[in-house]
Amino acid sequence: MKITKRGHACLELANDGKKAFIDPGFYTEDVSSAKEVVALVITHSHDDHCFEAQAAGLLANNPGLKIFGTSEVAAKLSSLPVTTVYHGDFYQVEGFSFEFFGDMHQIIHQSIPLIQNTGVMVNDALYYPGDSYTTPEKKVRLLACPTSAPWLKIGDVMDFISAVRPEKSFATHNVLLSDLGHDLNNSRVKQVTEENGGSFTYLKVGDSLEI
Repeated sequence: MKITKRGHACLELANDGKKAFIDPGFYTEDVSSAKEVVALVITHSHDDHCFEAQAAGLLANNPGLKIFGTSEVAAKLSSLPVTTVYHGDFYQVEGFSFEFFGDMHQIIHQSIPLIQNTGVMVNDALYYPGDSYTTPEKKVRLLACPTSAPWLKIGDVMDFISAVRPEKSFATHNVLLSDLGHDLNNSRVKQVTEENGGSFTYLKVGDSLEI
């Protein structure tokens, strides 16, 4: 499976001639014209992950597209056929498997309502937690690790990586960082990943890796 970093929190996955996307949001380049897309996972309803123009465009260009998201995502995208997912759910779609973990977004502030969030494991290899520190109850070969957010403290990210102990990690959810910010936060992710026997890769937008 080939994983390509798109803008901010969006990942493009390719396997056996088919594609899937995770979280093509407001900060992501327009991916709606992509072809051979069989699945779209949206971890939660915030605009930087869930943007109707992206989802509607992907569906228009891929009529058989399966869309997965929380019930709040389904409500936000009410004109689209969204399959609501919950912790423990498992789906297979043309070369991809999706297992879902957790149910809530990380707390931003007590004054801001808490929303739903789902983490997703793809093909028993790639784990993306969305906006959470939900730790899956299984081995993670490749962790897509958030490195910048209003809800994020880098010390908490380091603890999350220590709990997950991935074989490999890369940075995502990072559009708000400067070059110096990338260097600093990536160094912490790299440090803890390596301390637990893994390796870290920094993917810029458009970069890919395979697993």
